[in-house]
Amino acid sequence: MPYWYYDKKDLQNTPSFRDAISTDTENRYRKEGARFIIDTGSKMDLGYNTVATGVVYFHRFYMFHSFRTFPRYITACCCLFLAGKVEETPKKCKDIIKVAKSLLTEQKFASFGDDPKEEVMTLERILLQTIKFDLQVEHPYGYLLKYAKCLKGDKAKLQKMVQMAWTFVNDSLCTTLCLQWEPEVIAVALMFLAGKLSKFEVLDWNGRNPKHTAWWDMFVEDITMELLEDICHQVLDLYSPQPQSSGGDSPPAPSAAKQPKNEKKPPSITPPTSASPVAVVVSKPVLTPMKNGADIKIEPPKMEPIRYTYPAYPGLAAPYPAVYSAPPPALPPPPRLAPPPMYAEPPPPAPPRFPPVNVPPPNYYPPLRPPGPPPRPYYPPP
Repeated sequence: MPYWYYDKKDLQNTPSFRDAISTDTENRYRKEGARFIIDTGSKMDLGYNTVATGVVYFHRFYMFHSFRTFPRYITACCCLFLAGKVEETPKKCKDIIKVAKSLLTEQKFASFGDDPKEEVMTLERILLQTIKFDLQVEHPYGYLLKYAKCLKGDKAKLQKMVQMAWTFVNDSLCTTLCLQWEPEVIAVALMFLAGKLSKFEVLDWNGRNPKHTAWWDMFVEDITMELLEDICHQVLDLYSPQPQSSGGDSPPAPSAAKQPKNEKKPPSITPPTSASPVAVVVSKPVLTPMKNGADIKIEPPKMEPIRYTYPAYPGLAAPYPAVYSAPPPALPPPPRLAPPPMYAEPPPPAPPRFPPVNVPPPNYYPPLRPPGPPPRPYYPPP
């Protein structure tokens, strides 16, 4: 089974980087592709598992291919098309392309070519070979709810913390965290971040042992505070204001400093509008009231699209072929045998062991009727 987790040095030495695309530009392309998948999936009423699976396929695909060879929006449609079939929420390819055309400008949709459906269907075969047919993907959502049910404290504050952590998980899809850590580690880190921002301090939890110094030690062992803070900062950097590019394909400038650990809430961003909606902002979480101490009930937050202005996509150096050609076979085909003749002569008879006695010659045929005149016809008496 393939291993899909990489170090940071591997994430900085991708095929796109070797193809003269800077790391900041590649990160922006990944963010645009992930938000485009989220926006398209939300408009088609797809579940969060389907959308998250498509984003994970998108990030894994570009660990083997360059953005200069495969346009990000075609790949995003292909990943969402495959994720719908894997998560048993299939959508027709033409419907996905129709929604994509409504979300993209004519210049960006021109990368789909003259036959967008054929482009997506051709890329699907390349995507399956790239991810090595490893289709099952786990997400932090299930671990988030599982861990939250073990915590003790004020139900209202716990509900608010879980809802905020759910929002952070949605936003983490725009980063490469799914290529760095397992989903349970991401769930613990974002619950830690949500607890700090919502002022929910975990003092007790079910299954607590004396060897546990913190609540997350029961779920993920040997996790350090430096690791938790690193994951939190990667998510908080998404909320940092990014200056708009003046033109060309230059990437946005990186954030000057990371958010401090004791920040109460992420800064609000109001980006300008344009004709290309490729970003998604999660609305304020909707809290479901608890009834008689029942289990935690989470209503996934609704996603509202906003619009960003990004520079034009660079020209393709070498577009991939429209029809995928399989490699030649390693071994030559076996030779074809001639068909047997239709009328094969029988083998010659074996010579007799003793001389024949009273045996008619081979060309002898017995008479058909006795010699003499032909018999008269018989007429019965009247």
